[in-house]
Amino acid sequence: MKKHNFSAGPCILPQEVFLKASEAVMDFNGSGLSLLEISHRSKDFVEVMETARSLAIELLGLEGKGYKALFLQGGASMEFLMVAYNLLESKAGYLNTGTWSDKSIKEAKLFGEVLEVGSSKDENFKYIPKGYTIPEGLDYLHLTSNNTIFGTQIKKFPNTDAPLVCDMSSDIFSRQLDFSQFDLIYAGAQKNMGPAGTTLVVVKEEILGKVSRQIPSMLDYKVHISKDSMFNTPAVFPVYVSMLTLQWLKDLGGIAAIEEINEKKARLLYSEVDLSPVFDGYANKEDRSTMNATFNISDDKLKDTFDAMLKEAGINGLNGHRSVGGYRASMYNAMSLESVGVLVDVMSEMERKG
Repeated sequence: MKKHNFSAGPCILPQEVFLKASEAVMDFNGSGLSLLEISHRSKDFVEVMETARSLAIELLGLEGKGYKALFLQGGASMEFLMVAYNLLESKAGYLNTGTWSDKSIKEAKLFGEVLEVGSSKDENFKYIPKGYTIPEGLDYLHLTSNNTIFGTQIKKFPNTDAPLVCDMSSDIFSRQLDFSQFDLIYAGAQKNMGPAGTTLVVVKEEILGKVSRQIPSMLDYKVHISKDSMFNTPAVFPVYVSMLTLQWLKDLGGIAAIEEINEKKARLLYSEVDLSPVFDGYANKEDRSTMNATFNISDDKLKDTFDAMLKEAGINGLNGHRSVGGYRASMYNAMSLESVGVLVDVMSEMERKG
């Protein structure tokens, strides 16, 4: 039976990427050696790293605009720390839209004053704050573009004179934006790009080197840029799979093409949620994420029946986060419209039974 994996991460990836990656594990580039055992300094892997970084910049439309792409380690959680270490001299602004924003705020407070410019904590993060005031004199403004746990997504980004930093871990490469409005973007690979173990950072070089503190080498973006993401041994396999996924996306037609597919998936699922007497959406409609749809079942007595139907249909990873409960359908780039259709069919059948 085909499995339909709606897990929030580590995520679903294209089947052709799995196939190419598995072949490389056995024999990389006809070398007779596994990708897992070659030197990260070898010509073959240096080309992988260069290609991955180049594809990231190309897909984001940032070529020739002063940006560098890095593949680092430690996940987005490490970037909560590194962003503040590299950029926070006096005070920074943070928009608090969920768990990951909370965590990034906690780390930033170790380095300077943090101003929470807006928060949706009052309604358990079911909406994106709007109309907030951005103070002058910020070292940067930090946003989280998509919230996997609560199923919300920023649709319009603020205009600000401060450098704009964004955690795009769960919707990177999923929709067209003017990425040049951001001065630093970071994203854990395991949502929309590759396996867990590497983190993409795209940074405009001109914003670096302005803090007075001494930054440890492993936490210094300038050091990693100078070494082409090879200051220490990189996460070879995750970088390779990320490169394959980025190439798959380019061949598909880039972000414009995948955005169209993602919108179809989201419309299909949210239409079912809104029309159903059995299911209720969690996030406010205007702020709903195209990547993570959160919803609840209206009668808890139906939960066991619905869960059994999901299992029978081969649907995996639909349970909601403990902070919200209910269900969460993660529809990352590699999720097919067919799989979303299977879920909608099960929901429709549940309505008939309910």
